[in-house]
Amino acid sequence: MIRLGFVLLLVSFLVIQPQQSEAVCGYESCPETKSNMVNVHLVPHSHDDVGWLKTVDQSYYGFKNNIHHAGVQYILDTVVTELISDPKRRFIQVETYFFAKWWREQSETTRRIVTKLVNEGRFEFTGGAWSMNDEAAVNYQGVIDQFTVGLKFLNETFGACARPRVGWQIDTFGHSREQAAIFAQMGYDGQFFSRMDHNDKDTRLENLSMEMIWDASESLSEVKLFTGMLYNFYSDTPGFCFDVLCNDDPIIDGKSYDNNVESRVDDFISYAATVSKHYQANHIMIPMGGDFQYEDAKVNFKNMDKLIKYINERQAHGSKYNIFYSTPSCYLNALHQSLQTWPNKTQDFFPYAHEPNSFWTGFYTSRPTQKRFERDGNHLLQTVKQLSVFAKLSSDQQNKDLDYLRQILGVMQHHDAITGTERQAVSDDYDRLMYDAIVGAGNSARDALRLLTNLPNGEFESCLLLNISECAFTKDSADNVVVTLYNPLAHNSTQYVRIPVKEDNYEVNDENGNGVASEIVPVPWQVLAMEHRANDTQHELIFKATANKIASYYIKKIDNPKKAHTIKKVEPHAEDSDTVVQNSLIKLVIDNKSGRLRTVEMNGVSENIEQNFGVYKTRASCAYTFRQDGDIEVVQDNVEFTVYEGHLVKEVHQQMNEWISQVIRIYEGVNRVEFEWMVGPIPIVDNVGMEIVTNFRSEISSNGVFYTDSNGRELMRREKDKREDFTSDLSRQPISGNFYPVTSRLALQDNEKRLVLLNDRSQGGASLQNGQLEMLLHRRLMFNDGGGVGEALNEEQYGKGLIARGKLFLVLSSIKEKNTRTERLAEKEIHLPFYKFFSKDSSESRNAMPQSIPDFNDFPEPVHLLTLEPFNDDEILLRVENFVDHTEGNVVSFNIRQIFDSLGGEEIRETTLDGNLPLSEMKRFKFPAKASGVLPPTAVEYSKAEYNPLEADKHQEGSEFSVTLHPMQIRTFIIKRK
Repeated sequence: MIRLGFVLLLVSFLVIQPQQSEAVCGYESCPETKSNMVNVHLVPHSHDDVGWLKTVDQSYYGFKNNIHHAGVQYILDTVVTELISDPKRRFIQVETYFFAKWWREQSETTRRIVTKLVNEGRFEFTGGAWSMNDEAAVNYQGVIDQFTVGLKFLNETFGACARPRVGWQIDTFGHSREQAAIFAQMGYDGQFFSRMDHNDKDTRLENLSMEMIWDASESLSEVKLFTGMLYNFYSDTPGFCFDVLCNDDPIIDGKSYDNNVESRVDDFISYAATVSKHYQANHIMIPMGGDFQYEDAKVNFKNMDKLIKYINERQAHGSKYNIFYSTPSCYLNALHQSLQTWPNKTQDFFPYAHEPNSFWTGFYTSRPTQKRFERDGNHLLQTVKQLSVFAKLSSDQQNKDLDYLRQILGVMQHHDAITGTERQAVSDDYDRLMYDAIVGAGNSARDALRLLTNLPNGEFESCLLLNISECAFTKDSADNVVVTLYNPLAHNSTQYVRIPVKEDNYEVNDENGNGVASEIVPVPWQVLAMEHRANDTQHELIFKATANKIASYYIKKIDNPKKAHTIKKVEPHAEDSDTVVQNSLIKLVIDNKSGRLRTVEMNGVSENIEQNFGVYKTRASCAYTFRQDGDIEVVQDNVEFTVYEGHLVKEVHQQMNEWISQVIRIYEGVNRVEFEWMVGPIPIVDNVGMEIVTNFRSEISSNGVFYTDSNGRELMRREKDKREDFTSDLSRQPISGNFYPVTSRLALQDNEKRLVLLNDRSQGGASLQNGQLEMLLHRRLMFNDGGGVGEALNEEQYGKGLIARGKLFLVLSSIKEKNTRTERLAEKEIHLPFYKFFSKDSSESRNAMPQSIPDFNDFPEPVHLLTLEPFNDDEILLRVENFVDHTEGNVVSFNIRQIFDSLGGEEIRETTLDGNLPLSEMKRFKFPAKASGVLPPTAVEYSKAEYNPLEADKHQEGSEFSVTLHPMQIRTFIIKRK
């Protein structure tokens, strides 16, 4: 009956409505407000997690509702039906992933109806990314990419009326400054969210600062964003949840004995009055919805219709409340027109706590192997996007495979995916989706490399288990193997390459037949002892490689051991107190008695640095929160260690205890120390969970101040026990309340020295004592959390606790002007190293003539090739970034005419950050911030691009292709090619 009613409504809608109507969407479609009243913007919405308790498909189709009632396809079906029946009704759609899946299944008639609803502003997209991304554990590249995917779909499907103007980050567990900067650079007018530290929220409610102007960049002065906090939770309008999933009373009118109109209206007005006391303007926004609500939207809208009717009827009797269907963008528009000034915000909203005992700092590290897998997927995505441009891949299958990897990486940015806060079955499904997408996109990489190298028949296989020194391609033999390296960075890069091999003698040659120095090093026995690891390859071949974009190296087994270089094992002398491990750049001192690191010398600086591993025991931590039961328990066992020394690499293999081991590694010519840690299986004793950390203790006088990155971009200044705008209650959790998200860099310094840790995935980091940096590496928990997941974060593999392996990189330096830019270079190399492809050497094919590839080495050093990808059939998206901040570098200018020509460019236009709006058309709301002597504006103000956007074609002079980048600036271009 519901489906029949839907069809009849569609038919009547088509008959009644004119077929060719002028679109009035966006702010022009907003409902009228009343200046002398409290305007209540009622916002119907459904928050639909792209995986959480159920997989993405289960949540879409309404499968396994015994786990969690969620069926997104039915939500969209019934919402559209109800919007048709009354032109005053509104609804916002946030997650483009679900909408796109639904849209592909719709008839042409339904599509016409939805298009009309979009064009009239009644069905409005808010947020608009592929998923509602997390803001702590994500790298900015992944966030930008998934917004590009979502907004491109909306633009191609509906045009300008579907473009969101407001961010809707209502369920993320804290908020980063970089996310606000991304919104501003995409042309958004503001954003709203509903999670904030409880102490911060109490303070803001009291001083009317729930809405603010966020200065979202210290380097880019114009990157500001209006940001608002919802009064209550996004699904909490107490007593007025009219959804079928709720039990609140409906509104009963007419002559019924149970008529409750008066009491219901009284209660709502009372609630609205309470809300309005805490906001500056005579406008308040009240969300009506929650997790997977509106599956039977008629119930929701019928009751909201009555609520609106009876509240507004009271205006005739002196009521000052005006209520209507609205959207977040219409609410923001009303605030913009109110001509007020607003308080400032400069830092971020981490860590988030909803009560004194619940700092949500555990998810910064939860599921560490999946966090690394997401990085691997992004690494391949950037590689395949660039290769697809250079090789001009265009088949339907190649486009499909690339799009699928883009979309799955968009899913992985979701705030219950990369965060590790999903159920285990959902985590397994994310892994499956990632693996399938990587395999498909790997086929496209192979197709491209066959055109771009002299190996037209090369296999170009990937090895996804290199993190445990395993590669199926070299398992039986590395003889006559070609390793093709792809460099996603703009500039030439020199890096060390490690290939799992059998213990034989090898030589390595470059493409010109020149010999390349190489060494053989044993794989740590702890890795070899992992269950179900094939141990055919117990060594790794190491060589130093250089690549502009693509470079191939040829491995051949040889019989002459004199030509091969096997690393030597060095036993510590019993009579010595120390073992020294050093190369031309770095000197490490290992204490022979404890087996631990004691001193680091590099960059002309020497510092006593002791590294330890420790455990925080817990009975109450969960996937979200980190709740330690007491102080850290340092692993006190004397460390067994072995030193291996070669000309290229020197390694210290350490065994900390039965389930923690590590390799400390220095490479010749590389100015950082690598710590490759392995943790697990974490034991469970007396049903107590464990949080495993490593800390580095120095004598640097940091005075409680340290720095963490914001999504891989600008650094945030932190101070132990302190917050920017409020006093945090650290009485119950003083340790976890001082952890912050670290996606690339954690640092501290004094007036002379600086100590930095760089990491290979998101982790929680802190400085709990002066001179100390601590990183949370792995977690195994027993508490069935109260956050809704319904199961403990107890990851297992082969029936035992999960083993995680990863890397930290240490840099010690003196305090010099702009010296931190070297850390930026290291960040890029760690995030996007050479991608390795493997083939068998077939010498007869080496005469093939590969296609030429553009050279990006003319870019100034701090310019990063952030994105190069196919955009449409005849268009390429190019993003360039000045990746240093205002303390590390200066404005740079360069010309992209040569790149434009080498890519076959016909025309070029500059867009907003997401690539979907010409920058010349960007017009953002400008909100004045409160400051001494600043008066409210007399008219609404807007901001546009601060410079003339680049638009040119191939017939124009080369000077028209000049690009200037300020520190931290990203510029985005669409190149139309032949």
